[in-house]
Amino acid sequence: MDSTYVFLALAALFALLVLATALFWVRRTQLRRTLGTFDASICLPPGGWRMGVCRYTDTHLEWLRLLSLSPRPPYRFLRSSLEIKGWRQPTEAERARIQPGALVVTLEYEGRELLIAMKYDVYTGLSSWLEAGPVIGIGTWR
Repeated sequence: MDSTYVFLALAALFALLVLATALFWVRRTQLRRTLGTFDASICLPPGGWRMGVCRYTDTHLEWLRLLSLSPRPPYRFLRSSLEIKGWRQPTEAERARIQPGALVVTLEYEGRELLIAMKYDVYTGLSSWLEAGPVIGIGTWR
């Protein structure tokens, strides 16, 4: 009788694990299919690197955790307050924490430094998106 309860508890735990994995996969697939999303690791000094997905909106750059079920981004950066400071190749220590083939882009957001690791083609898209905003006095930013 006790072994039946143990078996049922283990089966329920396994089912929850499979369900959680499936939900992570569905969320990840849904994020990647959305236009304006890309894989990006983020580092807000002095913290470490975190893997996730960035998404463009018309007014914000949003970063979402890779392993999360929350639809809300923990970080939202106002487009008009972002400024690209440059990019560089990752250090040896950083290569283990970010996606392969990525470069590290340094951004300034409201006076704070922000590092985002992304592929070069994504970087060109980001710089174009930032530069495409209206000019000061004509539109709502820049």
